[in-house]
Parts: sequence; structure tokens; C-alpha cells
Amino acid sequence: MADNTKRTRKYFGTDGVRDIANTGNMTPEFALMLGRAYGLFVKRTRLIEKPKIVIGRDTRFSGTMILSALATGLNSVGVDVTDIGVIPTPGVSFVLAHNEEFQGGAVISASHNPAEYNGIKFLDHNGFKLTDENELEIEDNMLLDFCENRPTKSDLGQSDFSDKYANSYLNELKKLFISIAGTNKKIVVDSANGAASEYVEKIYSLLKSETSFIANNPNGMNINAMVGVTHMNTLIKETCAKRADLGIAYDGDADRILMCDSKGRIIDGDIMLWVLARWMFKNNKLGSGVVATVMSNMVLEDLLKKDGIKVFRCGVGDRYVLDKMREKGSLLGGEQSGHIIALDHANTGDGISSGILFLKAVEELGDDISDLVDNFDRYPQVLTNVIIKDKEAVLSHPLLLEAVEEAERLLGKRGRMLLRPSGTEPMIRIFVESRDQELMNFVAKMLEDVIKSIVC
Repeated sequence: MADNTKRTRKYFGTDGVRDIANTGNMTPEFALMLGRAYGLFVKRTRLIEKPKIVIGRDTRFSGTMILSALATGLNSVGVDVTDIGVIPTPGVSFVLAHNEEFQGGAVISASHNPAEYNGIKFLDHNGFKLTDENELEIEDNMLLDFCENRPTKSDLGQSDFSDKYANSYLNELKKLFISIAGTNKKIVVDSANGAASEYVEKIYSLLKSETSFIANNPNGMNINAMVGVTHMNTLIKETCAKRADLGIAYDGDADRILMCDSKGRIIDGDIMLWVLARWMFKNNKLGSGVVATVMSNMVLEDLLKKDGIKVFRCGVGDRYVLDKMREKGSLLGGEQSGHIIALDHANTGDGISSGILFLKAVEELGDDISDLVDNFDRYPQVLTNVIIKDKEAVLSHPLLLEAVEEAERLLGKRGRMLLRPSGTEPMIRIFVESRDQELMNFVAKMLEDVIKSIVC
């Protein structure tokens, strides 16, 4: 296996490989090569001559094309494939965690991106996302001689389809919903015309409360089209118009969830973590504390500290949240963007189950949903992007290091700052947070000016 120390991935981003379908890194040819590379990785790591992989997808028009190519690549190196159809990403994770017959899995989805995009992300045999090192090994496998590793006769892999696994995930969600069946809240659900569309009416019908649905009629090209977590105004308008207590939105593959209250104010991942952490702590099911990313608002720490709950910080990305959770022994973690991981219920972000748990938590805590935003008194934040080509050279420049030291001195305990290179674009992101808005803006401008002076 190659030495992956200090290497960066060429194709994989923070959540798999993604591009406009039939172009760049999301052509059938590329998907076939990626399937071969992942198949070889699974055979090496699981030490099985003929492994079996499960594949799910969202509702995109290009999904079946990418599926065919990916499965062909896997079959060509002697890996069997079971296609389980349209299913949320956490559904594929659930299937892996509960079926030992599979040695790995893949999800064909571009998450919150528009319909013309598609992507591929891989999971291990337990339903966890792969590590950076795993993905580097898969990229190395793509460079192997294409003429090698070609089994013949019955050693070839085969593909089949089964809907029983998707039904098992649906039944698990129904079991969870039964625990909140008595809620009397009026709810609007936005499925983003994505993978959640085939599930929400079947499970929310178990509630005694009035529930209405929007964006749950996918046609292959309307996924995330002015709906879902990246277009919350659609849900907000519908929630206010129906005078509902709560609006719930998912993204294309339903691993993220955002909400809005009856006044149309967004309930993001930070607020959900605050609610869920208190509830889980009360029931002795939290573990060592909560994991949040460096982007989560400081008020989350302030509020949870009052209840004796620790907050552990990690880098941006739900798999880095999971890594930190496993390191610290935490059973809850997530991001502002709505990736929520509750390890007692899922091995990855699961928007549908997170929403159920949130409803159960507010009921048992006696929280009023309409008060949550008011009570979560956020620190002001500013995020500035500075376009830069050589990000690493700028970040290590003595002038910037000196400016960072001064910024930290000025903020002290009144705030925090963060500089980080974009993982996908030629820019450095400046993040500053403080109750003192004048100080916050001064520090952000100072750092921006120093970066620009270095480039000039």
C-alpha cells in the first residue's frame, strides 16, 4: 500500500467524487475506473476473493447511467453488486450495518447540488464513510494497469436488484416514528424532490398531527430545484402560509436536515445539537459530550456548559465529525449545515431520523419550538473569502503568522478566529466570531489586508 503521508487527494473531495454528470470526473468511463479501483480496495481490505457491494442512489436523471458504469467496473474485478434503488445515503449505511453479507457500499448522489451534477461516495462494511487514507488508496488503484486484474468465467462479478433492503430501512424509520406518534404539531415537509420523496409520506402518516408535503414528486431533473436545505425560503413561505409549528427540509440524498419555526426562522444544525444534547444527556445516552465543527457558533458551548455538557471541535465535514466522536466517545455530533450524527441510530448523517429524534426531544424536554431561536443567542460571525492561488505559501508567510497572533491577542476570550484554505477553490476563508461586532470586523479586515499585501 502506498505511503499516504502528507498527500492530497486528486479526485475525492469532502464527500466523495462529484461533477456535472457525463463530464469531467463523472463520466461513465471515470465511474467504471472508480468502480474497479474501489473493488480492488475492498478485496484487499476485506480479504475476500469475491466480495459483495450494495449501491443506492438519489433521484437524478443521470443516476442509472452512473450506476451501470460503476457496477460494470466492480463486476470486472470480480465483485458482486446489489442495486437497492432510490434510497437516502443513511439508508445504504443502515443496510451495511445490519447485513454482514456486504463488504462495502456506494451511494450515487450529488447531495445538495443541482440536478445536472452527480457523485459517488463509498462506505465501508459497517456503513461508515471512508477515511482520507482509504480514498488515496483507491486513487492509487486507478493508476494500475487496466489490462491486469481481469477475472474470467465464473470469477466475474454479477449485478442484481433487490428492494427488500430499502424496505428494511423504511421499517426501521417507522419504528422510530411510533415513539413520537402522539405529537400534535402541525408540520410541513420538503423532500427536495430527492431520495426522501419515496419515504416521507409513508412515515409521517404515522403521526396524529397534520402534515403536508412539498417537493416530493421527483422527475429526475427537479432535485434541489429551489427547494430543500439550500433554498429554505420555499419551506419558510409554505410553513408560514399553513400556520404550521415546524417546517422540515432535506437535501437530495437526505443526509442533511434544516428546519424553520412558525415565524419562518431557521433552526440549523447548531440548534438541533443543543436540543438533542440536553435530551440525550438527561437520558444518559450522550456519551462524553457533543462534537461540533470549528464553524459552529460559540453560544453552543456557552449554553451546553450550563448543563455540564462538553463540546469537542473538529474540522468541517461530517466524516471528521464522526472521527472525533469515535475518538472522544461521543454519541452525538454534527454541523451547522444540518449533518447530524446520532450513533445509537445511524453511522452517518441521517436527516430523517434526526428530525424524528428532534421532535421526540422537544416533547420530552418541554421546549417550545417557537422559542428556540430566541433562546439560542448567537455570537455575530463574519466570513470573508480572499481569492489566492498559492494558499499554503500565504498561510505560512511570517507576516500572516504575526497577524494571526495579534488577532488572537485582541480577541482573547471575547471571540475566536479561523483561517482555512478552501478545499475546492483557490481561496482562503477568514472566519471571525465575537460579541463585540466592532472588534470582530476590525480583526477580519486586518487579516484580509495582510493576506492581500502578501500577494501584492
